[in-house]
Amino acid sequence: MLGAVLALSASLALARSPLVLMTDFGLADGAVSAMRGVAFGVDGGLNVADLTHEIPEYDIWTGAYRLLQTTAYWPKGSVFVTVVDPGVGTQRLSVVLKTRTGQFYVGPNNGLTTLVAERDGVEALREIDESVNRLPGSADSYTFHGRDVYAYTGARLAAGQIAFEQVGPLLDAAALVRIAYQAPALLADRLEGNIPVLDVNYGNVWSNIPKALLDRFQVKAGDRLRFRLFKGKRLVADVVAPFENSFGGVAPGQPVAYLNSLLNLAIAINQGNFAKVHRVQSGADWHLEVRRAR
Repeated sequence: MLGAVLALSASLALARSPLVLMTDFGLADGAVSAMRGVAFGVDGGLNVADLTHEIPEYDIWTGAYRLLQTTAYWPKGSVFVTVVDPGVGTQRLSVVLKTRTGQFYVGPNNGLTTLVAERDGVEALREIDESVNRLPGSADSYTFHGRDVYAYTGARLAAGQIAFEQVGPLLDAAALVRIAYQAPALLADRLEGNIPVLDVNYGNVWSNIPKALLDRFQVKAGDRLRFRLFKGKRLVADVVAPFENSFGGVAPGQPVAYLNSLLNLAIAINQGNFAKVHRVQSGADWHLEVRRAR
C-alpha cells in the first residue's frame, strides 16, 4: 500500500511543469506576490519562477523580446504567464498558446507572443473560458487578470489539474495578434534588421540580425561596418565601427560592433553608453541598415 502511495506521489510530481511569471508590475507593491499566492493556492508543490517583472510599463514589444530571449532555455511543458496588458478589462481575448515545442503561454492576446510564435510555431491557440478557469470569488474584478485569470489558469495547467483542451474553445491560429517589425534580411549591398531591445545596463544596441546572415555577408573580425539607425523613416544615427570579437578590440570610448549573447549583431561603445550618446531607443518601429564602410 505504501509503495502504491509513493508511486502515485512520484507520478504527480512528474506531472508538474515549471510556472514562469513575467509582468510589467515591478516589485514595489504586492501584485507579483498575489499572483504567486494564487499559484501556490492551486498547488503548493509548484515550481514558480520569475522571468522578469521589470518590463517597462505597457511595453508589449519588450515583453515579446524577453520571452524570445529566455524561453528556449526552459524545458518542454513549461507554462509562461505573461502579463503586459494595457487593455485589461476590454474586449481583447485572454488566451493560451501552445507552441510546436510543447510550451504554453498564458496571457492577453495582444502581441506578446509574436516572436516566440514565429520562432517555435503555433500548435494550437485557445481562448480561456473564464466561467471555469478563473479564481473563485473574483468575478467582480476587472483590472487584475494577471492574478484572477492568468496565474490561476497557468497554475492549473502547470499542476496538471487541467489539460490544454480544458482551457477553453479552440481558436484559428490566424487569430493570434502579431506585432509588425523589420525581419532580418540580407540584400545585395547591406543587412537590414530590427532594434528589438537595448542592453539595459550598458546602453549597447542589439539587433535581430543573426550570425548566419553576417557569415553570408562575409563579415570577419576587423572589418569596418557602417550602421545607419532609424526610428520609422527618420535617421537617428550614422556610425562606423569595426567588427570585433570583444569590446577590448577597440580603445575605451570607441564604437565597436560585436555578436551579443544571442549571437546577433550589436553595436556598443567600449566602456560607454552607445544608446545614450546617440539617442537611440528600441522597439518594433526601430530598425537599422548595415553596410561595409568605405
